[in-house]
Amino acid sequence: MKIIHISDIHLTVPGEKMGGLDPHARFAQALADVATHHPDATRVIITGDLTHWGEQAAYEALQQAVADLQIPVRLLIGNHDNRKTFLSVFNDHPTDGAGFVNYAETLEGVRFIYLDSVGERTHAGHFCETRRTWLHNELANCDRARIFLHHNPMLLGLPAEDKISLVERDRAPFRDLIAAHSAKIDYIHFGHVHAPIHGCFAGVQFASVASTGNQSIPDFDEADLLKGAPMAPSYFVLLIQGSDTTIHQMPFTWEGPIVTTGTRWEDWAKPDEAAQ
Repeated sequence: MKIIHISDIHLTVPGEKMGGLDPHARFAQALADVATHHPDATRVIITGDLTHWGEQAAYEALQQAVADLQIPVRLLIGNHDNRKTFLSVFNDHPTDGAGFVNYAETLEGVRFIYLDSVGERTHAGHFCETRRTWLHNELANCDRARIFLHHNPMLLGLPAEDKISLVERDRAPFRDLIAAHSAKIDYIHFGHVHAPIHGCFAGVQFASVASTGNQSIPDFDEADLLKGAPMAPSYFVLLIQGSDTTIHQMPFTWEGPIVTTGTRWEDWAKPDEAAQ
């Protein structure tokens, strides 16, 4: 199974830039690359910060952008999103019984669980008891699962970034919940940090994906200011075989030369040696 993981597209009212970039053009490039090279994908999953300011016109632009994609799309909201406005545009989008954008589906025997980690007027993540109860029920009633959310639920060792991770009061019980079901959770995937970061959390492997816009620059000392730059964007291709996962980072904006080389030993010989 092939899954496309995109995150932090930060769409604006069309015509407005974000961080000096046109987020709509970047997102269109990503989707075009997916359509060209990965039409066999099972899902495109976009893990939040669908918009930058949570505006209706931005969600309508997203709706139009994905309308003709031949691969089913799954949407999650992030801290830059507005849940009410999102649901007013995507008015048939599934939610849980409490109105959070939590939902799930089963793909090839695996429960894909999509979480709403958004709080009110805060960039930090929240996952309250109501949401944890919903997640517990999903995990308790499946054999295998894979979790997608926007916020990093663990600290990453980046002081400024960690200020807007899942808040402390929710972090520990979320970790306990994951640990209790770790044997059946294949992976945790998230965005938010605008960088590829990999590791293990409560016995489960995790990976964050870069943004289609600006990228973050890790700073292990800066406590207050997030650092970023308009570096090359990318998305992930997840290749899933049973409980095994391989993740490829796809740099979809490169327009320079591409060098091809064979795989024989001689193909890598030093030129003067190859001539002998």
